[in-house]
Amino acid sequence: MDAIALKPNGPSIAPLGIGTWQWGDKLFWSYGKDYGVDQVREAFFAALEAGICFFDTAEVYGFGESERLLGQFMKETDQPVQVATKYFPLPWRFGAQAVEDTLTASLKRLQVDHIPLYQVHAPLDFLMGQRTLMNALADEVERGRIGAIGISNYSAEQMRKAHKYLTARGIPLAVNQVRYSLLTRQIESNGIFETARELGITILAYSPLAQGLLTGKYTSESAPTPEGARRIDPRFKEKGLEKIAPLINALKAIGETHQRTPAQVALNWLIAQGNVIPIPGAKNANQARQNAGALGWSLSPDEISQIEQLSRDWK
Repeated sequence: MDAIALKPNGPSIAPLGIGTWQWGDKLFWSYGKDYGVDQVREAFFAALEAGICFFDTAEVYGFGESERLLGQFMKETDQPVQVATKYFPLPWRFGAQAVEDTLTASLKRLQVDHIPLYQVHAPLDFLMGQRTLMNALADEVERGRIGAIGISNYSAEQMRKAHKYLTARGIPLAVNQVRYSLLTRQIESNGIFETARELGITILAYSPLAQGLLTGKYTSESAPTPEGARRIDPRFKEKGLEKIAPLINALKAIGETHQRTPAQVALNWLIAQGNVIPIPGAKNANQARQNAGALGWSLSPDEISQIEQLSRDWK
C-alpha cells in the first residue's frame, strides 16, 4: 500500500495513523481509570515500532492533555514522528490573532516549532468567517509554522468554499477529517467523498472502527458494557448488535482467510477505497499493534465487493 502525500508541504505517510482522542480524555473515555499515561506511552512506542508514525490530536482532547502527552512522548524518541492537531473555532475567537495564539499554544504543548498538518475542527463561522479563518491559516503556512492545512467535519459545499479561499492564496486544501467506517458511510452519498476526489483532498477517517463495534468484541450474545458515553449508544444495545451481526460475521470469515482480525479487515477496506487514511484510536500497546495489522496486505476484489454489499445500509 503506497504512502499518501499530504500537500502542499505535508508529509508522505503510510495510509494509517493513530487518533489520540483517548489520550487524556476523561469525559467520553475512561482515561485515568481503566488506563493512563503508562498505557498510552506504550501505545505510542508500539505504533512506531510497527511502522506507524502519524498521530492526530487536537487542542480540545483532554483540554490539551493529549497534545501534552504526545509532545512528551516525542521527546523520548529519535524516530521521526508526524503530528497533526486541530484548531477549534470557539465563538469568542473572532479574529486572525486567535488562530496565531491558539497555534502557538498547541506548539508549546507539543514542544515543536512546526506542525505538518493543522486542521479546523468544525465548520463553525461565528464572528470570524471562513475567509478570515482560511487566510489566517494560510499566513501560518507562509510563516513556516504549518506544513499543510486541513478541515474536519466539513460538508461538500463547505469544503469547496474552504478550498476556494486557500487556492486564492496559492495553497491547496490537504485533508477533510470526517467520520467514516463501514457503519458510517454517509460521505459516499452526501457528496463529500466525490468532492474530495475531484479536488485532490485526502480523507482522514476518524472513528474507523465505529468506536469498537467493528472489532467483533461486541455481539448480541456476549456484549461487554462499553465505558463512557457509549453506554447510552443504541448501537451497543442488543437490537443494534443484531443488526450489524451479518457484517461482523463476514469480517470474521474474511479475516480468518488472511489470518487477520475483523478490525484489521474493516480498516483495510477503508484503505482500499483510495486516498483514505484511517486514524483508529489506541489506548494501549496491543491496540496499536492490532491497528498496524491492517497494513501490508490487501483484500481481494470479491472480498471488497462482499463487504460493500453488507454495509450498504449505512450509506
